[in-house]
Amino acid sequence: MSNTISKPENPYYSNTDTSKLNVSNAEWKKILSPDLYAVAREADTERAFTGTMWNDETKGTYYCATCGYKLFESNQKFTSSCGWPSFFEQENKESIVFKLDKSYGMIRTEALCGRCDSHLGHLFNDGPEPTGKRYCMNAISLDFVPNVDPKKSSTSLATITLGGGCYWCVEAVYDNLKGVQSVVSGYAGGRTKNPSYEEVCSGTTGHAEVVQITYDPTQTNTDEIFKVFFTVHDPTTLNRQGADVGTQYRSVIFYTNEKEKQEAKNVIAALQSAQVYDSPVVTTIEPLTQFYKAEEYHQDYYNNNKNQPYCKMVIQPKIEKFEKLFKKRLKNQN
Repeated sequence: MSNTISKPENPYYSNTDTSKLNVSNAEWKKILSPDLYAVAREADTERAFTGTMWNDETKGTYYCATCGYKLFESNQKFTSSCGWPSFFEQENKESIVFKLDKSYGMIRTEALCGRCDSHLGHLFNDGPEPTGKRYCMNAISLDFVPNVDPKKSSTSLATITLGGGCYWCVEAVYDNLKGVQSVVSGYAGGRTKNPSYEEVCSGTTGHAEVVQITYDPTQTNTDEIFKVFFTVHDPTTLNRQGADVGTQYRSVIFYTNEKEKQEAKNVIAALQSAQVYDSPVVTTIEPLTQFYKAEEYHQDYYNNNKNQPYCKMVIQPKIEKFEKLFKKRLKNQN
């Protein structure tokens, strides 16, 4: 079925079942990620301008991230300066229910999923015509599925290029992320054309070791890719990752258009504002002028050299950290 999403790890999730759910918070806590649980079941509020959903104009359908209930269509959405995804109308009168909220010394109208009663956000009377309403939603409470053009025989793929130290490490992590079609190790950001590994290692070319990630936007997105990126490497150490030192090991996001550039700026600003790290983030944001594929023996290096000391001591711990934190997003999860 088009324009739907599947979550095998969540037995209550369905884009077609409209029957009312009565599930305990204890049960939801076993199923939902900690961040989603905090918002959906404890009425937490995520930081404004989180991700890109608040100003994304892609056409599609918005579902409850907890139970899969259809909440909004993109033609009911508008870009609000508040920094949260905003809608002027709900899908139908049952899709969202309301409750008086007197928390934090304010009187507000809480918006809840009509199927599972999970917290979505709040309803305000300062929206655009024709309703004058503003459904102010937490992005994490929503699943978005873009419309599929039936005339297209295959999904359009997207690419992004990142540098987070040795490309062997970064490639090995993203190879296991659901939605990623391929990861190619290479070089970018320097002056030398068609550089060799030895030239890049000299630190004189200006190139960084990078990976170019090709992914299916219907299965993952830049928000998740950035989240993985800033989890598995240290963005606060200038021109180094552990024992790997030099400008070729710098933390860098390469963009190909203004949208990607702004997304990168937003995620770094959010990390700084939330003081996620004890030291400032030094990740650079640079235009991608040319990507050069690395030598063949660098491709899929970890899988081909798992018994090498570097793979065991440096790469394997990064993979284990990724698998622990993103266990529900691994390719081998059914």
